[in-house]
Amino acid sequence: MRNSWRDLASVYIGTVIGAGFASGQEIIQFFGVFGYKGIFGIILASVLFSALGAVVLLSVYRNRITCYSEYITPLFGRRISKIIELIVISFLFIGFCIMLAGSGAIFKEQLNISDNIGIYLMAFLCFLTLAFSVKGISFVNKLVVPFLIIGIVLVGSTVMAKEGFVLSNFHGANITKTGNWITSSILYVSYNSISAIVMMTSLLPIITNKKQALKGGILGGLGLGIMAIFILLSILILYTDVYNIEVPMAKVAQRLGSWCGYIYSIILWLAMFTTAIASGFGCVNRVYSSFKGNQLFISGVFCIIAIPFAKVGFSSLVSKLYPLYGYIGLFLLIYIITNQIFGIISVCRRNLCKQK
Repeated sequence: MRNSWRDLASVYIGTVIGAGFASGQEIIQFFGVFGYKGIFGIILASVLFSALGAVVLLSVYRNRITCYSEYITPLFGRRISKIIELIVISFLFIGFCIMLAGSGAIFKEQLNISDNIGIYLMAFLCFLTLAFSVKGISFVNKLVVPFLIIGIVLVGSTVMAKEGFVLSNFHGANITKTGNWITSSILYVSYNSISAIVMMTSLLPIITNKKQALKGGILGGLGLGIMAIFILLSILILYTDVYNIEVPMAKVAQRLGSWCGYIYSIILWLAMFTTAIASGFGCVNRVYSSFKGNQLFISGVFCIIAIPFAKVGFSSLVSKLYPLYGYIGLFLLIYIITNQIFGIISVCRRNLCKQK
């Protein structure tokens, strides 16, 4: 496992990127509306993602943690952790269904093929990946994430070269009166922290040592920051044309040619796929650790159950539940970082006492 840190960084990036990130919709809502200040927001978010990844992966390696429940129980106690776990599992299941639905939408809108084929294909590929557990997820992300990074960087660079580095939304939109780029960055990281922590706490089999854990977390956060910067700059340059579009980056890519639009549709689909397998694994792994059944069977049943839900409209459900998950994620993020700081202070005190 010479490149363990690359595997860790790839899984981290693949878990977070998702449809909202790759489509540019989340980047607009959390950063684009602040104009050039959104660039500072992404830098802050990248630092926070790196810190979160390094702290969690290091804790997983040191404490030999194998699943999410083992990570949160010592932090919150059994009763509170059970409630948090139930909320997290529901979040992951809804997220998985939304990724399946998104796959169907891409097939229907971009390829004029039945959305059912897109849903079934995504479910089947997720089942194949989940059948190989952590190693399967690591393998898929190691193949897919470099393509995502190259694709997003290439599209962003081409937009800047073709359109010039002139931001059409330099100062920000009027709808930003209720917030600022700092709070938006923190909320964005906390919103994504739930699925990221669930996935990272399952990565012990591919963590070889302390150094690899730190590098994986830090470089995963930096990778997310690089992609977000290129998406944001593309959006800020063409903001007046894409700010009210459901999939802004697809519109950006189409400006470069129809072929580029199709390529970005593939990028978006792959981003959905990596997030789907991360969400699916979080659910399957929890059920498996509780009931010790056949993981292949559990994976199959999970993917089949999700298909009918993927055909239902989730927009109202998501609008009500995702803010709640964001605040839960913020609570987890603050608690984890604070716990880590107090841990470091405690170690320093013990060392000083020994010296005396």
